[in-house]
Amino acid sequence: MNTPTTVPRATTAAGPPARFRDLLASEWIKTWSLRSTPWTIALTVLFVVASSAVATLADDAARSGPAAFLPYDAYPPAGYWTLILVAGSMGALTVVSEYGSGLIRTTIVAVPARGSVVLAKAAVTAMLWTAVGTVVSTGSLLVSQAVLAGRHAGVPLTHPGELRALAASALLAPVCALIGLGLGALIRHGAATVVAGVVTLLMLPPMFSEGDRWSADVNHAMVSAAWKRLVQNWEPDPGSPGYTATVPDSWIVYAVWPLIAVALAVVVVRRRDV
Repeated sequence: MNTPTTVPRATTAAGPPARFRDLLASEWIKTWSLRSTPWTIALTVLFVVASSAVATLADDAARSGPAAFLPYDAYPPAGYWTLILVAGSMGALTVVSEYGSGLIRTTIVAVPARGSVVLAKAAVTAMLWTAVGTVVSTGSLLVSQAVLAGRHAGVPLTHPGELRALAASALLAPVCALIGLGLGALIRHGAATVVAGVVTLLMLPPMFSEGDRWSADVNHAMVSAAWKRLVQNWEPDPGSPGYTATVPDSWIVYAVWPLIAVALAVVVVRRRDV
């Protein structure tokens, strides 16, 4: 007669939950594991700073100094529209690339707290693009002032509006990158996310003029319009037609857009299946 034996069920020892700093380290590695990251950042910095040099050299008005601070020499729209596009696209890739490769399933199994994963992505994205934006903004200012100094038209850093323009241009990159992250979490498709980012960040503002109140309000709520107002170092003419954004309202736009984008990303990732 055989005596039945019971085999003890195998159990897996649950490890400690991942700490937030571990998630930050993981997301940092993921970001730099994308081959395009270092090359994209380097080329973007080079292009934007070079565009500042070209804009300053081409400005005939700067030849007659001494000078008022010319913000669109240091921060020309052509260069900073490129920064907006690249930062928004790279921010979206932090989410879209994981969904495209299927790595998001591994991430969610390892860290079931999806909200913490998104917040870690947002924190790494903000840190990286704040650093990039600071380098770009400072480099643009130094290059433009070096050119102006050769024409005896340079101005000190304490010149009215110069520090604000420097800070606004530095923060433009992380703001757009976090907006891209939110769009990436919502759309999850690379090409569609890039198109949505271009429309949201670059194409919508020119569609709304400052001639009517409602249209001006929509325009002023856009990130690129807020950047233009923060870089502008002169006050609008009180007698001019139209409505002009204020500096405090433009800073609020800078704060609200990334907060909404990250909150949207957290909600979407928590509620959707991977």
